[in-house]
Parts: sequence; structure tokens; C-alpha cells
Amino acid sequence: MGERGTVLDTNVVVSRLLAPASVPARAVDGALQGGVLVSEATLQELAKVLARPKFDPYATRDERERFFALFARVAVQVVVHHRVQARRDPKDDGALEVAVNGDADLLALHPFRGVVILTPGAFPRP
Repeated sequence: MGERGTVLDTNVVVSRLLAPASVPARAVDGALQGGVLVSEATLQELAKVLARPKFDPYATRDERERFFALFARVAVQVVVHHRVQARRDPKDDGALEVAVNGDADLLALHPFRGVVILTPGAFPRP
């Protein structure tokens, strides 16, 4: 995929934990083989989402915390030097910033400044 890795939407990463046999989960597994890029903001957002009580029926808080710790350990953290303001939803700009600063692929907005963007179902399987 990208030179240094792939950027994943937070919801796709959460799907890896909650539905390990799903198409998004397979995309995460494939992306992890080539490296997943994150920023500090990406990790903060993932931690915040995983802490939501609505996930209690599907995974214990401890399971979610272990999942987060493992994901944070294997992901490659990108320092954002170049800011992006391209979307109506500013949350999407964070993923674009990681992609642009990390020379990565992105999951939405195909194409963006020459960056390849895929859905989980279109992600190449290992």
C-alpha cells in the first residue's frame, strides 16, 4: 500500500475488536502487515471511542484497554508537520494529515493529492 503504511478510520479499527471476522477486521489485519500509521490525535480518538459504555455488552473495558494498548504498540506514530483542511468534517482532516505526513494510503476521499484511498472490502488480502 503506502510507502510507510496505511491509515485506518477509527470505526474500522473498533470493528477489528468487536467483529473479528468482518470485512473491516480483515482490512485491519492486512494493513497491520504493512504498517498502520497514526498520530497522537488518532490514538486519543481511538481511546475515547473504546471507552464508550455502549461497547460494554460486546467487550469488557479490560478487553478494550488491552486491545488499545496492543494497537498503540504496533502502530507507527506520525508527527503531523503539515496540516490539512480539506473536508466539511474536520475529523476527516486528521486522517488526511496522517496520510500526507506519513506518505500513506487513506480509507476515504479517493484520490487526495495522489494518495490511494480504499474501502475495507477493496483492501488487498494477505
